[in-house]
Amino acid sequence: MPKLTRAAEQRALGALDRFTIELPSWGFANTGTRFGKFLQDAAAFTLDEKLHDAGLVHRLTGACPKVAVHVLWDFEDPSDASSGKRTAKLAAKHGVRIGSINPNLFQDQQYSRGSFCSPFPDVRAAAMQHALDSVAIGKSSGSKALTMWLADGTNYPGQDSIRRRYRDLARAYEKLGETMRKDWRSAQLLVEYKPFEPAFYHTDVPDWGTALLLCQRAGKNAKVLVDTGHHLPGCNIEQIVAILLEEGRLGGFHFNDRKYADDDLTIGSIDPYAVFRIFNEIAQFEFDTKKAPGSARIEYMVDQSHNLKPKLEAMVQTVCEAQKLFAKSHLVDREKLARARKKGDIVGAEVLLKDAFETDVTKTLATWRKARGLTADPLQELRKSGEIRRLARERKKLHGDLPGASGGYA
Repeated sequence: MPKLTRAAEQRALGALDRFTIELPSWGFANTGTRFGKFLQDAAAFTLDEKLHDAGLVHRLTGACPKVAVHVLWDFEDPSDASSGKRTAKLAAKHGVRIGSINPNLFQDQQYSRGSFCSPFPDVRAAAMQHALDSVAIGKSSGSKALTMWLADGTNYPGQDSIRRRYRDLARAYEKLGETMRKDWRSAQLLVEYKPFEPAFYHTDVPDWGTALLLCQRAGKNAKVLVDTGHHLPGCNIEQIVAILLEEGRLGGFHFNDRKYADDDLTIGSIDPYAVFRIFNEIAQFEFDTKKAPGSARIEYMVDQSHNLKPKLEAMVQTVCEAQKLFAKSHLVDREKLARARKKGDIVGAEVLLKDAFETDVTKTLATWRKARGLTADPLQELRKSGEIRRLARERKKLHGDLPGASGGYA
């Protein structure tokens, strides 16, 4: 096992101080796939319960002060901007605040042919109005980011004009970016991409290149959001991260893990080294550019569907794994790495990364948590607390045997 030096540990502790990861409200509700849901007794049904659960994860880990919300699932009236203030107040009650705002442009029946890319002008107008309403809600809730993921695409060749759809899409992002610069200047517009599903012939925002083009059209406040599950097999995600960093267009992440496609598994459950390599590129960028740590303003967010694991356990497990891998990425001796690269020492350079990845940081994490009055092992603390069983009893008594929760994947 590689030895952890004092200098490396101090770098890791400093990194943990500035690392926060946003939780998704829908990750605490009953969710599933297009084939159905498997219900959990302790799943959250209401926004208040979702925010309670997010607050519990934050109290255990000390790393999750923000909660991402879905406008259609989490607000009483998606067209009423004042609901943002009420939601922010509710979040504060549970010790968290509102994170990214997620419009929903894929659930209503009118979006069967697309939203911003729909062939029907009235549908495109409705989609834009919902996006603008989401901007108003975001501003009133104190959020700093609007995350745009579209399910737009086609299933069959000839179904629609790919170029026409892109033109309308670009115009929509131009308008959205302009509106945000005028009405919500402190916020970022985050553009997400996905190569396939639910569309299976072509997806209108299929890759980071298309997302970057849209950001360039939308303006300087628009950046690319990288979902770690939204790539074709074999894709080098850290290369995408490095290029977007170089271009000043990396806005954030939706973290999950995958074996085959967009599997939404807990982070690091399949390939923890892949997440380490992503964090390593960010740490390297800060070292190379001499930028203040965290100055790149990257939003780290969880986007997972815990269909079988207990939701609270899975979320705590994810956050702890993310903290571990983030800390490890800051163990790399950048000075030694620079010298190895300058000499063309391929093996030496790789060993520096592998040594950092293989170093045990359990005690470092425990030290960081102890300094903040947190439990040394949040997951074990949750498992032995009986809190999940208590919530299951309480929510079953309150909601009965209702089929599913408010919000979440169908």
